[in-house]
Amino acid sequence: MEERREPAGGNFNGGFKEFICEEDFHDEEHPHHQSNRHQVSMFTMSPGRCYRLAAGSLALLAAVLLIVDIGLGVHYNKLTDSHLTLDDTERISKELVDLQDTYKTAVETMKDARKQLDSEMSRQTQTNWELEHQTKRSNDYKSQMEKITKEIETTRSRLSMISDGCKHCPAGWILMNSVCYYFPMKSNEIKTWKESRDFCQLQGGDLIIIDSQDKENLTVNFLINHQDASEPPKGFWIGLKDSEEEGTWKWLDGTFLVQGYWNDGEPNNLSDEDCAAVYPIANFFKAWNDVRCGIKMKWICEKAPKSMS
Repeated sequence: MEERREPAGGNFNGGFKEFICEEDFHDEEHPHHQSNRHQVSMFTMSPGRCYRLAAGSLALLAAVLLIVDIGLGVHYNKLTDSHLTLDDTERISKELVDLQDTYKTAVETMKDARKQLDSEMSRQTQTNWELEHQTKRSNDYKSQMEKITKEIETTRSRLSMISDGCKHCPAGWILMNSVCYYFPMKSNEIKTWKESRDFCQLQGGDLIIIDSQDKENLTVNFLINHQDASEPPKGFWIGLKDSEEEGTWKWLDGTFLVQGYWNDGEPNNLSDEDCAAVYPIANFFKAWNDVRCGIKMKWICEKAPKSMS
């Protein structure tokens, strides 16, 4: 009877054979408890400690799963509440693509604008160069016109002086302010102060006496307008000389010098410089120098014209 029960009992336990309680081991180790061994194999002993352990494990597993499920549900709710939906992400992605396209278009537009600006700047530079060139030409033409106009005015004044001089002054003399003057501008001839005076006296006149500011200005301007611009200014003897009393200058008519137009530092009487000369200097207030009378220079003669009637 017992041999037939053991297989049945074995089949009944099936997968529960592994749940062996401590009492089974104790029964096998102590033979005098053989009668209790049959009771352990009985169905009435299976809901023991082993089953309670399995039930507790399952209950614990169920509790863990429940907690995980609740946590996932809460997390899902948080995701749906605080995070973007799929439609939102798709919309944002589309907007990003559109923005990238717009950015690329803007970059290309900017590059084209830069190329156009560079081209315009290049053309502007050439325009500036041309404007500078044309401005220079215009200034050159203006200078030439001013020079030609001045020459025409000078020629007209000379024509009038020559015309009047032909009537009232000897050949080669010009008439200015009712006085005949001789300026050896074209001649290369030069003389000492005494030789110059002798020449003027032979012509019926004498070296020029500049006894007024207007006469000084007129004389210097005439020299400036008729001098050779390629050569340094040359002096012209005038009728002024230092007297025997050193430092006392007198005109050839015997009058003492009242107002002189000496250059800075003049007269300095260096090396017996006792004769005066006038120079074509723009500032006619500083146009005189004292010079040694034996130096050969050009000169200016004056004399009264013929009858002006």
